[in-house]
Amino acid sequence: MKNILFWSPRILSILFVAFISLFALDVFGEGHGFWQTLIDLLIHLIPTALGVIVVVLSWRRDLIGAVLFGASGLAYLFTNINHPSWILTISCPMLFICILFLFHWRYLRKVRSNS
Repeated sequence: MKNILFWSPRILSILFVAFISLFALDVFGEGHGFWQTLIDLLIHLIPTALGVIVVVLSWRRDLIGAVLFGASGLAYLFTNINHPSWILTISCPMLFICILFLFHWRYLRKVRSNS
């Protein structure tokens, strides 16, 4: 159980960031020149870079992961309330990862208090 609680939010957060990065691939179908495509790609990869930063920050600090994924999920939820399919695709996985980080943080607090 300890390993599942530790690894599940971390693996899912990496998979989520990889999933988000797939949205950047749409710049290659727009038919722009090399430099414009490169600029568009870099702009589209900003959410991926932010996601990587969140994963790195939360790797050893579960509470940071819970707070950052939870805040990001809620922010996305409220800014895209008119797009329920996007909420299910983006916001729900972030909130689920938040809950997993929170479970592991609570588990560690319980273990440390019993020691």
